[in-house]
Amino acid sequence: MTHHTGRFVLLCLFLFIGLYTRSQSREVDSLQKLLKAAATDSSRVDLLNALSKSFFNDNPDTSIAIATTSKKLAEQINYKAGLALALKHAGKGYYLEGKYIDAVKFWQQALEVYKSTGDKIGVANMLSNQGAVYFNQGDDAKSLELHLQSLKISEDINDTLRVLTSLTNIGAIYLNKPATYQKALEYFLRSYKLSLAIKDKYSIGTATANLGEVYYKLGNDSTALFYLNQSVKAYEGSGDLPYSLNYLGRVYIRQKEFEKAINTHTEAFEISKKLDAKLDMAQSLVGLAQAYYAKKDVVSSIAAYRQALEVAVPLNALTEIKDAYQGLSAAYSEKADYANAFRYQDLLLAIKDTIYNSNTDKKLGTLQFTFDLEKKESQISLLNKDKEIQQQEIKRQKLVRNGFIGGFAIVLLFAGVFLKQRNRITKEKKRSEELLLNILPEETAEELKATGSAKAKSFDSISVLFTDFKNFTQASEKLTPEELVAEINYCYSEFDRIITRHGLEKIKTIGDSYMCAGGLPVTNQTHPFDIVAAGLEMVNFIEKNKQERIEKGQPYFELRCGVHTGPVVAGIVGIKKFAYDIWGDTVNTASRMESSGGIGKVNISGSTYEIVKDRFKCIHRGKIEAKNKGLIDMYFVEGQL
Repeated sequence: MTHHTGRFVLLCLFLFIGLYTRSQSREVDSLQKLLKAAATDSSRVDLLNALSKSFFNDNPDTSIAIATTSKKLAEQINYKAGLALALKHAGKGYYLEGKYIDAVKFWQQALEVYKSTGDKIGVANMLSNQGAVYFNQGDDAKSLELHLQSLKISEDINDTLRVLTSLTNIGAIYLNKPATYQKALEYFLRSYKLSLAIKDKYSIGTATANLGEVYYKLGNDSTALFYLNQSVKAYEGSGDLPYSLNYLGRVYIRQKEFEKAINTHTEAFEISKKLDAKLDMAQSLVGLAQAYYAKKDVVSSIAAYRQALEVAVPLNALTEIKDAYQGLSAAYSEKADYANAFRYQDLLLAIKDTIYNSNTDKKLGTLQFTFDLEKKESQISLLNKDKEIQQQEIKRQKLVRNGFIGGFAIVLLFAGVFLKQRNRITKEKKRSEELLLNILPEETAEELKATGSAKAKSFDSISVLFTDFKNFTQASEKLTPEELVAEINYCYSEFDRIITRHGLEKIKTIGDSYMCAGGLPVTNQTHPFDIVAAGLEMVNFIEKNKQERIEKGQPYFELRCGVHTGPVVAGIVGIKKFAYDIWGDTVNTASRMESSGGIGKVNISGSTYEIVKDRFKCIHRGKIEAKNKGLIDMYFVEGQL
C-alpha cells in the first residue's frame, strides 16, 4: 500500500499562503493608498511587490500582473533588489496557477539577479523553489541537483530553517526508490537532529514521520515504531497526524498486533473525517481493512474495503483503489464467493493497466516538461536577439534621419533588407510546409492549405497495425530519461523507415505504442499484404536489437504486434496542433489483436487472414477472447510463403 513518499517541505515557497481574510483586504487598501502617495520609484516597486504578495492565494492572475508592473519599473530604475522580488512573486503566481514552465523561467531570472547582488538567501530560495517544481514533475535527478545546491548555500550562510527544509526535501527524493532508502535515511537523520536543536514541533513531527516510513520500508519495525510514536506526539492536534498513525497501523499489522492496528487506523480515520481530508480517509480505511483481514475477520475487512472505495473512487486515488480491489478479491476468495472474487480481480487488472499508463504518462510528461522548458528558453533567447536587432534598427534610423547616410545608400540598404526578408520568408514557408507534411498526409495537407479545413472521409477497407513494448516499465526504471527517449526514438525511427518502404501511413504514437495504417489516404488493394510484411520487419528488428542489448548487458524491449482489416473514418479534428487520426471498430479490434497477441509475434484477425493467407504462412490460434469484443479468430503470421 503506497501512500505519500516522504513529507516534502515547501516552507520557503508557501510561507505566506493563507485564506484571503478581511484583514488582508484592509492590507490591500492600505498598500494602494501608500502606493498613490509614494515619493520615489523604488518605494513604488517595494509597495507593488507587497501588493502582489497579498493576492497570491486569492487571485494569482492579479498577483502576476502587479509583479510584472513592478518588474518593469524596477528595470527602468535599475533597482535590483526590487526586481528580484518582483520576478520571484511572478514565478510564485504562475506556480499557484499550475503553469510550471513560466514559474521556473521567472525563478531562473530571479536567481540570476540574486546572484548578481550577492544575496545568498535569495539564491538558496530560488534553487529550492525550482527543485520543488521538478520534484512535482517527477524529475528526481534535476530536483536533487537543485536542492543540493540550495543546501550548500544554506549551510554556508547558516540559515537553519532553510537547511532543515533542504535536508527533508532531499531525503524525500531518495525515498522514491528502494535502492536509495539508505541515502534517504542519512538526510532524514540529519533533519531530525536539526529539528531537535531548534525545538520546532512541526519539524520534529515531519522528521520522525519520515524516519518511521523509511525504517518501515527497510523492515526495521522496532525503530520505525520508536520514531512514529514520536511523530504522533509531535503532530498531535495537527492535520498531519493521520499520516503517522496510518504508518503506525501498518507496523502493528506486520507485528501481528491486530487490535492495536485496528484502533490506530480507526483513530486516523476519525481525525481525517473531521478534517474532511478525503485521501487520508481512504488510506485509513484501506489500512483498517487490511488489519481486519490479517485478523481473519473477513466480513469486517470487506465492509472497510468497500467504504474505502466509496471515498477513493471519486478522488481517482489509483493506489488506494488498487489496494481495495486486491483486498476484496482475496477476501471474497476466502469466503468462497468466487463470482465476486473474479469480479474484483478483473477490476484489479484494469486499474493496474491504468496505473501503468499513468506512470508511463508521468515519465513522458517529465520529458515533455524538460523539452517545453528548453523550448521556452530558446524562444526567450530569440526574443532577446530580436530585441537587440530592433534596437540596432532604431539607431540606424536615427542616423538616417540625421543625414549620416545618403539616399543612394538607403536605397541599397532597403533593397538588401527586402531581398533578405524575401529569402527568409521563402525558407520559412518551405519549412512550414515540410513540418505540415511531417504530421499530415500530403493530400490532407493540401486540402487544409487550400480550404482551411479537411473533411473526414470514410474508407471501406484499410488495415491497422498496433505495436506495444513488453518490459517497458522495467526497462524505463533502469534507464535515465535521456537513455529512455533515445531508445524509443531509435526504435520508432526504424519503424518509420519500415512503414515508408511499405507505403503505409503513420497515425500516432501513444507512450510505448505505435500505430500505423495502410490503404489511406489514397486507397489501394495491397494494404493487408503491406502491413503484415511491415509487422514482420518490426518484430525482427526488435528481436535483433534485443540480442544486441543483452550482449551489452543493457535492458531491452520486446514487441507485440496486432493487425486487423476493416472500414474506418479518417480526418483531422480541432483547430490547433492538427493530427490526422482514424476512428471505428476496426481500430479497436486492431488494438485487441495487439493486446491478445504474443511476444515476438504478428497476431492478425480472421478478416486479415482471409486476404493474406495465400502469401503468408499463418498458424490458427483458435477463437480467442478479446476484451469487450468476445471470441475472435486469431492467427500468428510465421513468414511469407
